[in-house]
Amino acid sequence: MERLRSSPLHANISTALDKQLESIHVVQARRKDEIVNASSRQRHGPPRCQDERVVLALAAALRALCLATRKVRTMLWCAFQMTLPK
Repeated sequence: MERLRSSPLHANISTALDKQLESIHVVQARRKDEIVNASSRQRHGPPRCQDERVVLALAAALRALCLATRKVRTMLWCAFQMTLPK
């Protein structure tokens, strides 16, 4: 879009994209934690209290990713509208 406009986009667009990418990495890390926790639980018996914390951390990370994705979609739509010829 920057090439179409021949000028850089607003800095908030880059920031929103960076935050979304960071949120994706956090969700991936929480999911890995959940998988490790689930596999260790099968070896050691009944579920523990920590299982609940891992699932809640994953849910919080997914919520943050959802919010970041909404912001990015809005920012990209605005940038697209600014790119269109008048």
